[in-house]
Amino acid sequence: MAAHWITAEEAQARLGVKLQTLYAYASRGLISNRSDNDDPRRSLYAAEDINRLTVRKLRGRRASVAHEAMSFGEPVLTSAIATISGGRLYYRGHDATVLAETQSLEDIAKLLWDCAEEPFTGLNPHPVMAAGPDSRTRAFSILAHRAATDAAISGRSDKALRREAASLISDLVDAMCGQSRTGPLHERLARTWRVEGAKADAIRRALVLTADHELNASTFAARVTASTGATLAAGALAGLATLSGPLHGGMTAQVTAFIAEARRASDPRAAAMQRLAQGLEVPGFGHPLYPLGDPRAAAIGGSIRYTDEMLGIQRACEGVTGAPPNLDFALVAMGRTLSLPADAPFALFTIGRVVGWVAHMLEQRSSGAGLIRPRARYVGLAPGDAAVPAPGEAASTRSLGVLVDG
Repeated sequence: MAAHWITAEEAQARLGVKLQTLYAYASRGLISNRSDNDDPRRSLYAAEDINRLTVRKLRGRRASVAHEAMSFGEPVLTSAIATISGGRLYYRGHDATVLAETQSLEDIAKLLWDCAEEPFTGLNPHPVMAAGPDSRTRAFSILAHRAATDAAISGRSDKALRREAASLISDLVDAMCGQSRTGPLHERLARTWRVEGAKADAIRRALVLTADHELNASTFAARVTASTGATLAAGALAGLATLSGPLHGGMTAQVTAFIAEARRASDPRAAAMQRLAQGLEVPGFGHPLYPLGDPRAAAIGGSIRYTDEMLGIQRACEGVTGAPPNLDFALVAMGRTLSLPADAPFALFTIGRVVGWVAHMLEQRSSGAGLIRPRARYVGLAPGDAAVPAPGEAASTRSLGVLVDG
């Protein structure tokens, strides 16, 4: 995909800096620039570099390059699956929001897995081998079962792995639905949740928009697992464990809790202001990779009219925070608008994202890169400097702050 270039005025607006500062960034190599073909006297600036700097400014970090690389910063490995550029999300060069207009999750799997065959065709439903009171528990159960019983990815053809991946996702959907079903994945969920027509289409759209998001925490966990040669299910289980954290896919539960706070207060603006006064963020609003707004949330919100209550909460929180809603809010707002189960937002996130995890695991395997094994930036006691404690004494924990392995 070609680089996205913007004018100096746009770059200044995004960064919130003076023109001289923009020039300084460019001269230091932090922002790529080139001449405007239409007017050689003017310069254009790389939007991707602008977005990266914006993220750093928003998070207020002055960390080392190594720290930046692991936290919303520099790339740490190569991938051809997805990227965020110019405030948009792209799946193999295609705008994800455009794909969401017509494509199913199965279509996105074919695209992200780079396959010509139909891996989901002819799959037979399996008896649900997952136990648990809710979809989240059953998801962990089925992935753990298959992680322990499926074959490792080493030495197998891509076609066989893609077929296994389709079977894994089909089993996961059935487990989260609580029963075996047939048909497109979004229709299985729609029948389980008893929604029809445009409501079922909203489920399809949400699944497509959650399918991948570049190298996020859960995807990285899945790739690390794949680099060891473990099963696809093991990688998906690692991804799910990471996704479940409150700072990742578990954020939908925080959004749900905040909506309950706003309802109790009968004033969403006051509820948002109270959280800010307590030093807390308003969950579901703003995203460091989308300073101008999360396009996935906009696509979901533009396809279905939220309830008046959800619209009121959205407007109030936008007014207080100055940030538009993100995917987490959109999934919860959609769920409440369609009267879906309380755990539906996390279920949608999980089912959609496992397609991306598989894509990254397949890419990791085919890359031949081997084991992902970063080194730590050690800041403890210098080797040999630790005093041997006398009998009965605790060892010294004094740190010299020496960087032994940069």
